[in-house]
Amino acid sequence: MPPEAEETKAAVLGKRGEVATIILNRPAALNALNDRLLSELELIVQDTAADPAVRVVVITGAGEKAFCAGADLTELSKMTSVAAGALSRRIQRIFNDLEAMRKPIIAQINGFCLAAGLELALACDIRIAAATAVFGLPETTLGLIPGCGGTQRLPRLIGKTKAMELLLTGDRIDAAEAARWGLLNAVVPLNELDRAVDNLLTKLRARSPVALGILKDAVNTGLELDLEQALEYEADCFEAAVRTDDAHEGLAAFVEKRKPKFVGR
Repeated sequence: MPPEAEETKAAVLGKRGEVATIILNRPAALNALNDRLLSELELIVQDTAADPAVRVVVITGAGEKAFCAGADLTELSKMTSVAAGALSRRIQRIFNDLEAMRKPIIAQINGFCLAAGLELALACDIRIAAATAVFGLPETTLGLIPGCGGTQRLPRLIGKTKAMELLLTGDRIDAAEAARWGLLNAVVPLNELDRAVDNLLTKLRARSPVALGILKDAVNTGLELDLEQALEYEADCFEAAVRTDDAHEGLAAFVEKRKPKFVGR
């Protein structure tokens, strides 16, 4: 179970062994991203990225109704276009920093996952959702467009055809449909969501953290290169992985027919 959210904070960081859990903690507002939450989330992302004891990160929403329903529209409605553009860039930067973290990021999606909330989930590596979760990028219904990565990450993840359908219509889809579109890794009943995430955490904690970090870099960087350049970058990353203590331990453990003991170097 995620640690209990502190009522005084809009974003909460809980650490349990090698796992950090980030909780968006505005359940009464469906965990919408207001200025305070964003400020706290930015610091949490920086803290988590810099903490060598953390191997895996989970991000979820407080309560059972929402992962995150998007940006706070009350705040947005009072902004000039210039201020709104600055907000877009601010959220993009936070999500970019989350995605670039050299640790697996799991989105534990427990309810509404809309607009900037879906864009946050897109910046994560793995998305596991409750069957009751709802997904969408409804910005066009408000005369807007997604501004926190949705127009870029969604087509890269599920392809342009389905991405354009979701982006242009602003429609909502349920978790089963989102999984069919390739948006989710798994869908489970809400009462099994914690267990499903814990099972994944068990697997990831058994892997070499340094290898996982190098792998994330290889994938994320390679996606921005042409295939020839990406393959060369992959070879560079493979070489870097082979040099690590964890690779030496993993290969020795294979030869000696035992489980490896990775140390993250």
